[in-house]
Amino acid sequence: MNTQVQSIQTGALVKAKLADYSQLVKLRLAGTVVFSSVIAYAIAAYGQVEVMSMFLLFVGGFLVTGAANALNEVFEKDLDKLMKRTENRPLATGRMSSTEAILAAGIMGVAGILILGYFFNYLSAFLGAVSLFSYAFIYTPLKRISPIAVFVGAIPGAMPPLIGWVAATGAITEGGLAITMMQFLWQFPHFWSIAWIGEADYRKAGFKLLPSSGGKDRFTAMQNIIYITVLIPVSLIPVMMGMVHWIGGIVILISGLAFMAQAVQLFRNCDDKDARKLMFVSIAYLPIVLLAMLIGRIG
Repeated sequence: MNTQVQSIQTGALVKAKLADYSQLVKLRLAGTVVFSSVIAYAIAAYGQVEVMSMFLLFVGGFLVTGAANALNEVFEKDLDKLMKRTENRPLATGRMSSTEAILAAGIMGVAGILILGYFFNYLSAFLGAVSLFSYAFIYTPLKRISPIAVFVGAIPGAMPPLIGWVAATGAITEGGLAITMMQFLWQFPHFWSIAWIGEADYRKAGFKLLPSSGGKDRFTAMQNIIYITVLIPVSLIPVMMGMVHWIGGIVILISGLAFMAQAVQLFRNCDDKDARKLMFVSIAYLPIVLLAMLIGRIG
């Protein structure tokens, strides 16, 4: 009986610890980020894709991203306590120590970079290291200083597809840069829609993330429209390069127009409901466009 009770208790402790690590590395966010890297790899290695290579890229990218997210939570643990959306994170509640989180981040970061360097190439490993460092040590502290943090954070946020492309080709070429620029521009309306919804929470922590000093106003809403206006033609560059079939281009164009329509709606109403819709459209936009590029790839 005691053995059964101990087994149940041990299982509960393991489950709780895994849940804490899931929050530490921001599991869903990390998975989404690495998805773009794997799809970019598949686009670049069209016709020569190896399942094991894609798996190793996913693992390496996930570890690097998880390390960056973990360090972000270490630096912001006291600020996380102030916000409803983050108050239950393991560091904010004291369920995990900073020492444990830093150790985990170090192991993940080193392991991820080594996987990229050993199984792929040194350039992809270098880009992974740059992404980790810039996100954790530049973007994170800037969030309380200036809205420029969003621009800075968009740089490591755009690295995953470039890492995937370089992992497949060993070089930074036009196709990889086109997909990277698309993801770079996409992040602004995506992140500003999230910041719009959580503006009150972010204000408690002193984060300055919306582009307007007035917060949720038409100036902020207009920035979304401006970036999506640039995003649409940029997303079609692979089609114009002859890398993606025109049918894929139609899907990409329709996705961009749907993104724009929701941004215009937010500009008209300036309310949280439309900001939430814009966030959901942005979440759907990226995988749809990346998959359209992959499926429409011209060898």
